[in-house]
Amino acid sequence: MLGRPGALILAVAAVAATALSAQNRSLLPDARFQSGIDLVTVTATVVDGEGHPVTGLPVEAFDLFEDGDRQTITQFSNERAPISLAVLLDVSDSMFGQRLVDARAAVEQFLFELLAPNDEFAVVAFNHEARPLTPWTQTPDVVSSAMAPLKPFGSTAIYDALLSSLPMMETRSRQRAGIVIISDGGDTASNATVREVKLALLHSDAFVYAIAVDPPPQRAINRAVNPATLSEVTNGSGGHTELVHTTADLQTATAVIADELNKQYLLAFSSKRAPDGKYHSIRVRTRDPQYRVRARNGYVALRARAR
Repeated sequence: MLGRPGALILAVAAVAATALSAQNRSLLPDARFQSGIDLVTVTATVVDGEGHPVTGLPVEAFDLFEDGDRQTITQFSNERAPISLAVLLDVSDSMFGQRLVDARAAVEQFLFELLAPNDEFAVVAFNHEARPLTPWTQTPDVVSSAMAPLKPFGSTAIYDALLSSLPMMETRSRQRAGIVIISDGGDTASNATVREVKLALLHSDAFVYAIAVDPPPQRAINRAVNPATLSEVTNGSGGHTELVHTTADLQTATAVIADELNKQYLLAFSSKRAPDGKYHSIRVRTRDPQYRVRARNGYVALRARAR
């Protein structure tokens, strides 16, 4: 990607379930996300004052609000659900040399070592346009072979790639769905805007992580990474943006994301809102003020679609 001095990983993870236990049981095997007149499911990450994930909280520890009104949490789980994780890998001009080497290594660590055996994954390469490299798979060699011949060229369209990946979530076979975008951070070619990406995420169950790698010295072809812009996408979706300073830290950053994905909560409530296509706010909190909750801040009420 032309225009920034760092490497950036947007991790978009979408987590869902409709058949959760009323207390702390595991998700049922065929559970799926629904957002509409019947059920709204919210994925929540709870962290302590140092940002470490907090696990093992019961349903009674949470309050959930829709449009400011407290809701009854009808379904709940604090156990890990399988995930479908799609990686969108930037192969534009600025991902040259060690940047692409480090990015590929981070992808392989994430998919092959940090996910569970029953998860599935896919890889999409993108510059000014996106192209799938693999279907959903559980085979590491498929991914490694597909990434091996990649050569950086062209400009970068992060927002377009993100929008184009959202339909993949409809074909997944796991309860949770995630997208990880690995890029050097500067979107130079998207037709889509940040606002359009944020609106699209309101229609999905996706949440986004961003890891911006901002090493000195800056090069002429790069612009500074803009964590504030990335946070516009990540924070409202329930994820967050991290900043590191060398591409060697990419594997550490993906390990942090994987740790959070392994320790999330799933909460659901029956909404009284009609599927009117309008925005409705969501807020999740714990009753212990020392903890902070990251969850999506709203959704667009649509009639639930069967998978």
